[in-house]
Amino acid sequence: MDEVHPELPRPRRSTAFWALLLGAALLFAAFAALGAWQLQRLGWKQDLIARVERRLAAEPVRAPGADRWQTITKAEDEYRKVVLTGTFDHSRETLVGASTELGTGYWVLTPLRTVRGDWVLVNRGFVPPEFKTRASRTASETQGEDRVVGLLRLSEPGGGLLRRNVPEQDRWYSRDVQAIAKARHVVEGPVAPYFVDAAAADDQTRWPRGGLTVVRFNNHHLQYALTWFAMAAMTAGVGVWLWRVERRRALGLPGSKD
Repeated sequence: MDEVHPELPRPRRSTAFWALLLGAALLFAAFAALGAWQLQRLGWKQDLIARVERRLAAEPVRAPGADRWQTITKAEDEYRKVVLTGTFDHSRETLVGASTELGTGYWVLTPLRTVRGDWVLVNRGFVPPEFKTRASRTASETQGEDRVVGLLRLSEPGGGLLRRNVPEQDRWYSRDVQAIAKARHVVEGPVAPYFVDAAAADDQTRWPRGGLTVVRFNNHHLQYALTWFAMAAMTAGVGVWLWRVERRRALGLPGSKD
C-alpha cells in the first residue's frame, strides 16, 4: 500500500510582505539603472578626455570664421588650438574675476578686430589686483596687427557659480561674450560666439600672463557605478532575506515571528 503524505499548507503572504518586496524590487531596478547610466557616462568622459588631449597636442588651426559659428559645439571645438590675426582695441578691455595658480585677480578680455572684419574676444591672461588698471601695464600692449595663438573657449553666460554678472556696474564673474560685447559697444562687425585663451608669452615678467587655462575633467563615474551596483546587490539581499523570513512565518516554522 502506498504511503500517503499529508499536503503541506500553502504559505500565505501578508500584504506588508508584498509591499516590502515590491519596494525592494523597485529600488533594485533603480540602483541598477543608475549604475548602468554611470558606466555610459564613464565611456563618454573617457572619449571626451581623449579628444581634448588630441586637440591640445595638435598644431593650431585658423580660428573659425563667421561661416562656421553656427556649427561650433562644446564637444567638438572647445580647447582646440587656434590662431587668429588682427588688431586689439585696448580701450574696450574688460576685467573678469579670476582665481588661478598665481592667486586671485582678473582675466583681461580685449576685443580683437580680425583681418576678416569680425571681432573675437581674447583673454590675454591674468593680472593680480595691483595691475588692475590699464595704466599700470600699457607697456605690454601690442600696437597694430598682432598674431594670437590660444585655446578656443565657449561663452560663459550669466556669471559664476555663486555670483551673477552685473554689466551696469561693470562687475564680471564669467566670460560672457555677448554681454561683454554689448556692454563695450562692439557693434562695428559680427562678434564670435567664443573667446580665445591666449597662450603664454615668451616674456613672463609682464602682465597679463597667458597660458593659465586649466584643462581638468573630474572622472569619478566608475566609483559612482560601483556604488550604485553595490546598493543594488544589498537591496537584492534584503529582498531574499524578507522572502525567507516570510516563508518561515507562513509555514509556522521555528524561529519565525508572528
